[in-house]
Amino acid sequence: MFIVCVLLYAAYQLNRYVLHRPMPELLTSYLGDLAAMPVMLSLALAAQRRLVAKSRAFVLPDLWLLAAWAYVSVFFEAILPYFSATAVGDPFDVVAYAVGTLAFRHWLNRPG
Repeated sequence: MFIVCVLLYAAYQLNRYVLHRPMPELLTSYLGDLAAMPVMLSLALAAQRRLVAKSRAFVLPDLWLLAAWAYVSVFFEAILPYFSATAVGDPFDVVAYAVGTLAFRHWLNRPG
């Protein structure tokens, strides 16, 4: 699933900046946000397992997942648009982050 999310995001960026193929509005608006949380949380899980817990059986607690979702949502959708003219706060991005977090919890946050 991690590799799928990375490849999806890479394909999306390749299309956005190089290929310029038309894609459905739903994908161009929310695919990056949907894939962001599984990628970030997978990297956090790998770091936790390797550097802190030193156990492949470690999984991120649900409270940590909730905190990560809240942090990313507040930062990118509320704080960053206040300071950047190019950033736009979109409540549907928060939903995409939530779906990505739930996908990570369901498929990736498993003992190794």
